[in-house]
Amino acid sequence: MNDIPEYARGYADFGGTIGRTTSESTAWWPDDDAADGRRPNIVVVLVDDLGYSDIGPFGAEIPTPNIDRLADSGYRLSNYHTTPVCSPARAALLTGVNPHRAGYGSVANSDPGFPGLRLELADDVLTLPEILRESGYATFAVGKWHLVRDADMSPGRSRKSWPLQRGFDSYYGSLEGLNSFFHPNQLIADNSVVDVDEYPEGYYVTDDLTDRAVSQIKALRAHDADKPFFLYFAHIAMHGPHQVKADGLDRHRGRYADGWDEVRRRRFARQVADGLFAPGTPIRERNTEPGYDAPPWDDLSDDEKRRYQRYQEVYAALVDSVDQSVGRVLDLLDDLGELDDTIVVFTSDNGGTAEGGAEGTRSYFSRFVHGPVPPDWEPDVPHDEELIGSAEIGVHYPRGWGQASNTPFRFYKGQTFAGGVRVPFVLSWPGGLARSGDDDGVRRQFAYVTDLAPTLLDLAGVPTPGTRHGLAAAQRDGVSVVDVLRSPDAASPRTEQYAEFGGHRGFYRDGWKLLSLHDDAPEHVDRPRWELYDVRSDPAETTDVAAEHPDVVAELAAAWDRAAWHNTVFPLFDSVGDQIRRRPSEAQRFASSVRILRGTPTLERYRSSRLIAYRDFDVDVELRDWGPDEEGVLVAHGDVQGGYLLVVEDRTLTFVYNAYGRVSRVSGPLPDGTGRVTLSARASADVRWDFTIVAASDQGESVIAELPRAVQLVGMAPWTGVSVGLDARGPVDSDLRARRGVFRAPASLVAVTYTPGPVRVPVDIRRTIDDRAADAAD
Repeated sequence: MNDIPEYARGYADFGGTIGRTTSESTAWWPDDDAADGRRPNIVVVLVDDLGYSDIGPFGAEIPTPNIDRLADSGYRLSNYHTTPVCSPARAALLTGVNPHRAGYGSVANSDPGFPGLRLELADDVLTLPEILRESGYATFAVGKWHLVRDADMSPGRSRKSWPLQRGFDSYYGSLEGLNSFFHPNQLIADNSVVDVDEYPEGYYVTDDLTDRAVSQIKALRAHDADKPFFLYFAHIAMHGPHQVKADGLDRHRGRYADGWDEVRRRRFARQVADGLFAPGTPIRERNTEPGYDAPPWDDLSDDEKRRYQRYQEVYAALVDSVDQSVGRVLDLLDDLGELDDTIVVFTSDNGGTAEGGAEGTRSYFSRFVHGPVPPDWEPDVPHDEELIGSAEIGVHYPRGWGQASNTPFRFYKGQTFAGGVRVPFVLSWPGGLARSGDDDGVRRQFAYVTDLAPTLLDLAGVPTPGTRHGLAAAQRDGVSVVDVLRSPDAASPRTEQYAEFGGHRGFYRDGWKLLSLHDDAPEHVDRPRWELYDVRSDPAETTDVAAEHPDVVAELAAAWDRAAWHNTVFPLFDSVGDQIRRRPSEAQRFASSVRILRGTPTLERYRSSRLIAYRDFDVDVELRDWGPDEEGVLVAHGDVQGGYLLVVEDRTLTFVYNAYGRVSRVSGPLPDGTGRVTLSARASADVRWDFTIVAASDQGESVIAELPRAVQLVGMAPWTGVSVGLDARGPVDSDLRARRGVFRAPASLVAVTYTPGPVRVPVDIRRTIDDRAADAAD
């Protein structure tokens, strides 16, 4: 029909014809979003804090048969680099954009107010799942996200950097930088919090995530036999607190009696034998710099050796659990007949970590607290060693094991030296990138995390749109390394790359690597002490040749400066705590009083912490017709890693305070007719609280109990948010959970009101503690 009225609307983009009736019209449908031809599935398995040598194909003694299977059919990039910490790595991996340009120059916990630290993806930055979905892919994400600021993790806040808003059809996992393996503080399904009070017996987060990944693929294939999919599986492991299932731990008992020096020596020998490094390559014997040093194993006491090897047994069991997860995904692809048609990548976000300190810890969050804290602060609460690895406590290994994890390199996660940024990388695609018979699959050419997205798009033959939501798409920094995969003799298209985190600097160009280790003195942040290494012959960065090549140092230092401006690295932080600043409006909003009704889902972790951090606070519990025989948890905040609760049991009101695993209980009779219970906390400048518990009844007010001089819960504790009427998710009091479960209070509990008071801890102390905790929690 040619005479559609000019005032008609809705027909402009219709490709058929329109008459007054369907018999006078021609139907038309837009093209399906199906991919042109059969494109490969893509699976990216990203592990957290896994060091270079922690899997079999890169030298580990830990059995990893499923990852070995990928390496046997695929390729190992022995010179693959990433960022020093995880949020920047995840942003770069998913966008192909350098981390500061993507907005993630640091961990996604704060909002300091500068372009390179927006800590949310800009509107013009395309992500890999967005590009793949545009070409007909189903897109699934499971596991750790950590590309959302703390302030945006709660209901009602912006979701613009959540997974579904960034190209994924579905998401299941944790937005946080870490989590408990047995009692996650919060899980997200798509765009909503999973409202769970208690995890089922036998729950383990790695199994849960793997179940979800497998079920997503099965569901897709039940409905569509041909649609390609992209699975982004970002494990919460290997991040602390390290916790494993008992049966998994048993398989690794006794494996580490020889200690970290011998483990490191054996791993390096295997790496050389496997062709990852040339014979004669030097290895740095140990980290000796103060704050990074690891003592010789033989210098340790027998007690230290016994405890320290237990930490590494737990770590090995975690690697084992990840390998089993990989195996479940590979077995499913095999059952579907799609393994040959699937590109599988296995890698890590950054190197192994030193966050456990020199001694390791059995009280994970207390180890994060540095700076001017009380002299009796316990960074390692001495729990029974039999609990190491269990759900009862949170542990992390000593940094000597981090040194072994990063064999043969120097330093750890957080630094720009190879130990922090050089990680294992395996890629397999049997049907599209098969190896020739004499090719061992090892590639020593330099590659960087931004290169992964363009490489996958190149392999899959997927074009990149020029716009995102009507905006010109930001230029990608990554380059495809497909030619390197296809030929061991191909030159790397990646010839240079800057690095920066927390004042640590690095710059790679054509086999030279310029490095600077920041000493945490703010006045030194823009006065780097450059070291220079020829990583073609010295990949472990053992011999500083800066004095012999001052011209190269000057050239690369100028190149770093130019790259820093080109990638939004400036300004550098030269004031303690600037990097963890929050928007003033958010600080005020999150520290306002809140009344929480019984039955409200558990309050999000960050929102909850702002109510109590470093300050006075009151918790008022409203009771209505509370009977003398009624009992239950009135309010709980935290879990086994640290927290507090009020509980009525056998007509007794008890205040339980869990100071990073050291539990105190004070109690007294609850008067008949009590209508209000108030927990008052008064903070002191030396990071302590004085607690008073008062009950108001018909007879007046009475003090039930007091707990003076309790060390404050700061940094990342309490980890689980506030629950009213039960002790939800991870238990504050494990003994109470074993006896009474979550111990729900009756309907005569009405609500709980939190009233934050003045902050009492000086700003320099707060910033020092929070800065270190945020880095460790990445």
